[in-house]
Amino acid sequence: MRKVLFLCLFVIGLSAAVFGFLNFQGLAAKGEFETIVLDFRENIPKEELQQDLQAIAQQYNVTPRLDNQFSAKDNVYIIEGDKKRLKELRKSKIASATEFIEPNYIYKIPKLDKDRVPDEQFSTGASDPNDPMYSKQWHLHNIGVVGAWRETKGSGVTVAVIDTGVTKVRDLEETKFVKGYDFVNDTEEAKDDNGHGTHVAGTIAQATNNNYGVAGVAYEASIMPLKVLSAYGGGTVADIAEAIKFAADHNANVINMSLGGGGESHLMKDAIEYAHKKGVVIIAAAGNENQNSAAYPARYPHVIGVSALGPDGEKAPYSNFGAGVDISAPGGSDAGKVLQETIDPETGEGVFLGLQGTSMAAPHVAGVAALIEAAGVKEPNEVLQVLKESARVIGEDNLNYYGAGQLSAEAAVQRAVRGQISFQDFFRWLRDNGYFNPGFWIDGGAVALLPKILMVLGSYLLAWFLRVYFPFTWGWSLFSGLVAGSSGLFFLKSIYIFDLPQWPFRLLGSSIPELGNTIQGTSALNPLFASVLIPLVLVLLLLGHPQWKWFAIGSSLGVAACLGVSAVLDPAVWGLGSGMLARSFLIINALLCFGLARLAVRNEEQSA
Repeated sequence: MRKVLFLCLFVIGLSAAVFGFLNFQGLAAKGEFETIVLDFRENIPKEELQQDLQAIAQQYNVTPRLDNQFSAKDNVYIIEGDKKRLKELRKSKIASATEFIEPNYIYKIPKLDKDRVPDEQFSTGASDPNDPMYSKQWHLHNIGVVGAWRETKGSGVTVAVIDTGVTKVRDLEETKFVKGYDFVNDTEEAKDDNGHGTHVAGTIAQATNNNYGVAGVAYEASIMPLKVLSAYGGGTVADIAEAIKFAADHNANVINMSLGGGGESHLMKDAIEYAHKKGVVIIAAAGNENQNSAAYPARYPHVIGVSALGPDGEKAPYSNFGAGVDISAPGGSDAGKVLQETIDPETGEGVFLGLQGTSMAAPHVAGVAALIEAAGVKEPNEVLQVLKESARVIGEDNLNYYGAGQLSAEAAVQRAVRGQISFQDFFRWLRDNGYFNPGFWIDGGAVALLPKILMVLGSYLLAWFLRVYFPFTWGWSLFSGLVAGSSGLFFLKSIYIFDLPQWPFRLLGSSIPELGNTIQGTSALNPLFASVLIPLVLVLLLLGHPQWKWFAIGSSLGVAACLGVSAVLDPAVWGLGSGMLARSFLIINALLCFGLARLAVRNEEQSA
């Protein structure tokens, strides 16, 4: 027993060393900030507010300032500061006069690849718009926008573009605009000095059927330009939150935010809640880090998070996925980018650019949301319901790459035109999504079910083998250990509930070796958990208990079967690849787990 324990500990140490070098891509990045937000209570007396501001100025040698002209009514002030100052302020007496003190996080537009497209003529179909370059817009074909235009083109709906501003390039001259604001420079004219915001606005409402350039999704809708990002593409949470409130107060129907970052903000969350209560549909890009969770603000409640598709209809390689993703839309990839007219930031002149990113995917959804509203569905939750129930469903999406599915403008508008969703519609949606198919409730369908069955049967065979040499009583605790170690409650893995984080379902639906990858949603096994570690801990902790010791023994046998089957069928381990090294690692640990169970049973036999 002692030799096996030493060998187990050696393997565990080796696993820990490998584990330490792993790249945890699924963890959300921490937010960056250079300033601090102080949100003073709105009912605080002016005298007390001034005294607190003076105290801050004297103590920290800074000048508290309103973020912009709209901040005064909310008593939101900004000061320079870092983590140390933030911590001190939160512990000071001033904190009692505030709603909250938090970092003024910097959100950015994701890094993008772009291709300049020459202004040349292309042929279009008979039912297509007469814009010469429309045939290059695969992304509009992908969502079936022409079919949606038969019902509506977005007239009467206002879409706020919270971005780097919008410049009226040639192909936006006929687009309707309403008054916006530049929160970066505190001016009423929100011109674009980056090109990102103009490109986003073009996807939403580029002038269409004007015999020039390209088309937009909801080209009869109005654009409200709200500049919150500077020329380099970064902006603060305070500006973005104020822009959200501005949009809600100035009758915007839809908000598009093709920006994001790390760090949750009370200020922005409150602004989103405010806009949602006023009936605004809020849409945001999921982010371009290929991480298992959307970035903020897509992660906030009441925000429709959008992941990106490539021209092949698959998840774009860069797109975030998982929690916070509600729907997917064309965002482009190296195989084909999203084409609109925008500005060249160096010259300010109009140019046709192909960009890729979830920044490009979000405005497709914003444009379709405008079409839905123009068709008569106004309430934000109902718009979201229409988007989800009309989306093209993607099977076996355990990692939630696509949310409810892939955006379909034509189906969404048809669903909106039909009016209230009936029970028959809901029943049909359940059927079309496969909820009535027993295979849906099995992890990955029959292909993934086979190795799971082999793992379960293998654990029973190992238990039977031990029983021949070391008799013991079959019981619920042993069976529980066998199931937990070999298969887990794997049918839970395919359960998906919109707007809820998916890792709890993956956690409940994982075998013990798979526990390490449940949050990140990767397919490779974690070397710490896909080893003898957990069985060893369970045996050491539970060996003296009359019932739970059999759970530990069963778990050890179950893990042995799981690792053995994985070594043959899918030997993928973090840091070890999927070749002979990973296969050897799994086989060695499977043997150690079996040996551990055998020693534990022998110890029980000797004790008896």
